[in-house]
Amino acid sequence: MSNDHTAPGRDAAHTGEGGHAPSTFRGYMTGFILSVILTVIPFWLVMGGVLASSSATALAILLIGAVQMVVHMVYFLHMSPRSEGGWTLLALIFTVIIVAIALAGSLWVMYHLNVNMMPGHLHDMPSM
Repeated sequence: MSNDHTAPGRDAAHTGEGGHAPSTFRGYMTGFILSVILTVIPFWLVMGGVLASSSATALAILLIGAVQMVVHMVYFLHMSPRSEGGWTLLALIFTVIIVAIALAGSLWVMYHLNVNMMPGHLHDMPSM
């Protein structure tokens, strides 16, 4: 009886630990080049004044940042639905949900503190 845990017809060198592909120089270089490109584009957008609206520039930078996070997770952290039986992807989704709740709650609290604590409400104080 063999202790070989690889599937029939598959070589152990073609599968990495946890079910994801092994790290290769080509994979790391692809991730590095994509990361550099995704870093240079926002710098160019801001320094070149490419977009007329600052809101459009901020939105473009946020979207490129989200794409860059995905590139880092795929090429450097080797996250995929297959790795670790899907548990790493599930942990990532849970983390994103918690961060979104914390961020939305913090922005909501700061907005309401700003609205309720502004000096514009001082003229209403004598009537209270």
